[in-house]
Amino acid sequence: MELGAKPSSPKRTIEALKHILPLADTIELVTYPYEMGENEVKECGLIPTVIGSIESGNTSSADTKNAARDMENMKVDLLLFAGGDGTARDICDAVDSRVPALGIPSGVKIHSGAFAMNPASAGDLAAKFLRENLPLSDAEIMDIDEEAFRKGWVSARLYGYLRIPYERKLVQDTKVGSSHEEDEEYEKRVIAAYVAEEMEDEYYYIIGPGSTTKPFGDKLGFEKTLLGVDVVNRRKLVAKDVNEKQLIELIQREKAKIIVTPIGGQGYIFGRGNQQISPEIIKRVGKANIIVVATKKKLNSIVGKPLSVDTGDPKIDRILVGYMRVVVGYKEETVKKVER
Repeated sequence: MELGAKPSSPKRTIEALKHILPLADTIELVTYPYEMGENEVKECGLIPTVIGSIESGNTSSADTKNAARDMENMKVDLLLFAGGDGTARDICDAVDSRVPALGIPSGVKIHSGAFAMNPASAGDLAAKFLRENLPLSDAEIMDIDEEAFRKGWVSARLYGYLRIPYERKLVQDTKVGSSHEEDEEYEKRVIAAYVAEEMEDEYYYIIGPGSTTKPFGDKLGFEKTLLGVDVVNRRKLVAKDVNEKQLIELIQREKAKIIVTPIGGQGYIFGRGNQQISPEIIKRVGKANIIVVATKKKLNSIVGKPLSVDTGDPKIDRILVGYMRVVVGYKEETVKKVER
């Protein structure tokens, strides 16, 4: 926030709620005050039942847990929440699997299976559940394994379960953790070597987060930020762990390319964990200058499904859909479909 970031939850919550509007006369919407739901519901033209109390502008995980418990006591049929894995953990702590719940994806870390594919899917699924009483399914709540992170790699560990309305095409899968088998580590290094060889001096390369892109730092002689975004030009590091504002300043007069990797098991290439590469950045760079990299094992974890995008800007999402090349080895590529 101090660096200029703006909360994404309000906008994405409103987008989800718009898909529930046709049910407005047949359901009661219960919310916590102000920014914890009331503002967004009212912006959609609905009249909520407001419960609980908070200190506006200074909310915490305790408020999330209190809201979930209060809603459980009111015997709500569905608890719809916006956030990421941290919010999902709070909901899990408060109500476990006793209350059907569903996440609107709007956090940085969204490894858990309790989230819809995007805000529109969350609204559609919530409305369908309230109309048709869809079956419930156990969804894994995941979060970063901090001990593993201290050792230099990202692994999502199981924290608990929530019961969610389930329709396969509307719900994202749980993230598959990074493998550290020798063969896959070799593939990552080979991919990095090939892409590094092909780098053009006139371009700035925006390298996204993840263990698949980490070997780019090893190849180019710097320590790649595991959860952040780094920028390279002429095979040298020019900026480390940058935010959106810094990226815009760096590339506003320069040609640029983006290097990203899908999230294992989910297939997202934008909108999950790499929000620094915002819709504005993607628009400036252009689809033709996006380089997707993935090991064959990672692609196998999303076999039968397309790659996904959820940038927060429907216009940019539409530009990205279609087909993209994916670098899977040295001078070896495949083609994957991209959907919203």
